[in-house]
Amino acid sequence: MPAAVSRHRVFLLATSAALYPAILGTFLLAERPGLGIGHFYYFPVAMVALASGPVWGILAGIAATGCYTLGIVINPHLPASDVLTASTSIRFVTFTTIGALVGWYAHNNRQLSDRLRVAEERDFLTGLLNTRAFDAALSARAELGKPFGLILADMDSLKEVNDREGHAVGNDLLRRAADLLSRKLDYGDQVARVGGDEFGIITSAPGTDAVRALCGRLTAMLHEQGLSMSFGWAVCPRDGDSALLLYRAADERLYAQKLIRSRLSEGEVVGLPSQAERLMLRARRGA
Repeated sequence: MPAAVSRHRVFLLATSAALYPAILGTFLLAERPGLGIGHFYYFPVAMVALASGPVWGILAGIAATGCYTLGIVINPHLPASDVLTASTSIRFVTFTTIGALVGWYAHNNRQLSDRLRVAEERDFLTGLLNTRAFDAALSARAELGKPFGLILADMDSLKEVNDREGHAVGNDLLRRAADLLSRKLDYGDQVARVGGDEFGIITSAPGTDAVRALCGRLTAMLHEQGLSMSFGWAVCPRDGDSALLLYRAADERLYAQKLIRSRLSEGEVVGLPSQAERLMLRARRGA
């Protein structure tokens, strides 16, 4: 639950808790036949229902009826016989009905908000975090100033699979890869789909060697399942202390690995990317 929503609910509950005795006190001091101070109990009932749902809304309505009845009994200006009138029964029905209806509305509204929030942060195909949520998580992690690793992974030959067997098969491969990556990561690590065939991983693996070892394990695990991915990585703060610098470093290593694989498949002598190729990469990344 977002912190702002939690604070709002706490505020509603605290305010309603203060209103019950305040209304009761005012009722005892100022209520006269026909004045209607008891109507103010609708406010705390609605607040509890908004914060906690229909069940607590009904309970808040019962509590309001109890306070209203107690006020009639204690207030010397009101005949105690009023407790047994239809008016008290009507108050019970209206208090609990308002609590139930407002609580039902609030509960449904929260469920809808949660679904929209998930849809806003999740990739529709894989269920992983999407680019927007991943970028926010990466920026937040970098701002903490603590060491962590960023890994970018790109599926090899996905375009060829889409062209040869269709996008449905390619989508199945993406879903399989997403599931495998998610299951291999440690608790607290985050994985996202950040492009058509590209995934991003934020890992707490400590240092360069640990991040490189994780890439190796992921490569082996995917290979066992008949999938192939290229990986690029960066470590904070070694490769940068901002999301942009880390992303650039990881993307450059990813590009270098894909270039090396391409040269191997074509029978070329493998070397590091040339300066021109590095400049092309930076231009592609908008540097």
